[in-house]
Amino acid sequence: MFGFFKPAPHPLAGSVDARAQGWMRREEAIMGTAIGVELWCENGAQGEAATEAVLAEMHRIDRAMSPHKPDSELSRINRDAAAGPVEVSEEMMRLLQRAADFSVLSGGAFDLTYAAIGHLYDYRARVQPTPEQIEKARAAVGHRFLELDARRSTVRFARPGMRIDLGGFAKGHAVDNAATILQSHGIRHANVSAGGDSRVLGDRRGRPWSIGIRDPRRAGEVVAVLPLEDVSISTSGDYERYFDDGGERCHHLIDPATGRSPKGVRSVTVLADDGLTSEAMSKTVFVMGVQRGLRLVEAMPGVDAVVVDADGRLHYSSGLAAPLREAPREGASRFPMTTT
Repeated sequence: MFGFFKPAPHPLAGSVDARAQGWMRREEAIMGTAIGVELWCENGAQGEAATEAVLAEMHRIDRAMSPHKPDSELSRINRDAAAGPVEVSEEMMRLLQRAADFSVLSGGAFDLTYAAIGHLYDYRARVQPTPEQIEKARAAVGHRFLELDARRSTVRFARPGMRIDLGGFAKGHAVDNAATILQSHGIRHANVSAGGDSRVLGDRRGRPWSIGIRDPRRAGEVVAVLPLEDVSISTSGDYERYFDDGGERCHHLIDPATGRSPKGVRSVTVLADDGLTSEAMSKTVFVMGVQRGLRLVEAMPGVDAVVVDADGRLHYSSGLAAPLREAPREGASRFPMTTT
């Protein structure tokens, strides 16, 4: 998760827009997370229209891609694709093709079909699958078993028990769409967030957006601050949905190869030109670990990352050597930073 550093407190979800010298803010619960829109616009009606358009788009994506809505396009795929090809929208096909590209790029560290195992976890009830359940479900995990026919716009599962989850992708897509909508409404300075994913447009009218990387173990504190303009940023952390079991943290970020939560990383923050890339890569680097993950990041133009490892040390890619600064707080030296 990230934090905004502003002179005024953020309003409660569903509250009236906050305005100060052209700045407007709104927050609403959509897609199972907090959706935030902050923008600058001299014309109040124009700003309100832009904000409403963004929130409407978030609701649309939620209706199409939620695994919890039985009538969503994603639920239809998971219900029917094992029996035969399922026709999907152009938007869904593009997303699945991009996901397949990330699966190949990451050697399987990013894989939507992890959901065959992921759905066996219940973090609220502190339930995790047995080794036998994981081994059985692993037979249905693998991006190569997700058959995409772009010409017919169909999706088919080649293995029984398969399912996909867009939880590591849909919010990045949503903030990308939101940025396009804001620009179409003439907005040049804005920040749209969906949980741990954010897209910033322009700057804060003369100064960068200051985005803080959350301390994975100390709620309300940050470990580093990034001054940003015109970029997407995503954070994946082991503190979002988890429970502790026998001294180990069982969290929602699953390694498709093992069906278990990786233990070498606490959080990963990725910067990229678009939200799809930043969100997918934050999950990818988390699964791959510090060394392999940052090697992949360094090979991708326009992509940077900050990783907090299992010992609380910060590692960052070479593109962040100048702008990254450790958060000014007591005890900050507990998080020494290293390049990798």
